[in-house]
Amino acid sequence: MAVNLSTPQPAQLLPVQGVALGVAEAGIRKLNRRDLTVVELAAGSRAAGVFTRNRFCAAPVQLCREHLAMAAPRALVINTGVANAGTGESGLANARATCVALAKEMGVRAEQVLPFSTGVILEPLPMARLLAGLPKAVADLRADGWFDAAHAIMTTDTLAKAVSKQVQIGGRTVTLTGVSKGAGMIRPNMATMLGFLACDAAVSQPLLDALVKEAADLSFNSITVDGDTSTNDSFVLIATAAAGNAEIVDAASADFKVLRDAVVEVSIALAQAIVRDGEGATKFMSIVVEGGRDRDECRQVAYAVGHSPLVKTAFFASDPNLGRILAAIGYAGIDDLDVSRLKVWLGNPDETVLVAEHGGRAASYVEEAGSRIMKHAELTVRIDLARGDAAATVWTCDFSYDYVKINADYRS
Repeated sequence: MAVNLSTPQPAQLLPVQGVALGVAEAGIRKLNRRDLTVVELAAGSRAAGVFTRNRFCAAPVQLCREHLAMAAPRALVINTGVANAGTGESGLANARATCVALAKEMGVRAEQVLPFSTGVILEPLPMARLLAGLPKAVADLRADGWFDAAHAIMTTDTLAKAVSKQVQIGGRTVTLTGVSKGAGMIRPNMATMLGFLACDAAVSQPLLDALVKEAADLSFNSITVDGDTSTNDSFVLIATAAAGNAEIVDAASADFKVLRDAVVEVSIALAQAIVRDGEGATKFMSIVVEGGRDRDECRQVAYAVGHSPLVKTAFFASDPNLGRILAAIGYAGIDDLDVSRLKVWLGNPDETVLVAEHGGRAASYVEEAGSRIMKHAELTVRIDLARGDAAATVWTCDFSYDYVKINADYRS
């Protein structure tokens, strides 16, 4: 069950000018479920993306990168059920055929279509069913299709994930709406995760390229469920320019700051939703590392703690076996870390206690306090490395019995 997360109602998801979405039941892996999504983008739209660093990256990821470098996109096509990864040349040919078929259906060029897939790896796309579903998804295109699209991209997710926000830029109302999917195989290194965020602002391509990387770094690249980097991870930021604001071309401008802050806020909400819906999750944990020499080493420590199965299972059991946190910090790879200066706190929204200092248990800490704090669904581990001024946060979840069950039964 998702941790303090609910799916927004359709009325809460705001249409973005220049974007229409349609879904269909194509029977790609299972019958009677929405599993194919088409997104239409108005002429003049721009897009930028970040993708998995897994060397076994999926065919649609390869083609997406290629198409983004060739032309301004006019459409996205997303299927769930089959990842089209580990499928070699035939998988790439199938991704290309999907783009060609949708381009013909929509009257655009094949290189203006961006393909995305999620689901089981090492299985071929059922092309006859997928291609037959494309006209149905196109016929369903509508501006208020975000709610259905959020559901149609799910795999092991228990809830659809979507967020909307509006801001004022240059006297115009700019709308941002995004959807994401993911619950397992999550350790984005740019998670199986997909994220799509559209806005109707006018912004230059160089700024959009920089913004998608910054937003991903602060959101999707700051989460982990199980430490596995998927073959299909993709996060795409779209700007349609339909809001009518003067094009933003200066990264130092007030208009760009407003847009940047809104994009980052929505991206973090979408990323955190993935962790809150982590497979079998019962706890949402923020691992906050401060006092580092640079942000990279803070993230290194945060991920060591967030990835540790021993830490994650202890949190599931509300067992204050907090020496596991110290062990993870110690093997994070900072060779010159002075553990005698390090401090660790454990907290929930109501209470925080100092757990460790001077290389061991804090004199004031009692296990009853740790047990009491850990019974909450939202928890924070704060670590002060006492080495500098840098900080970083990683969001993660616990490991429950259901994580094993979900992944053991995934293909059945």
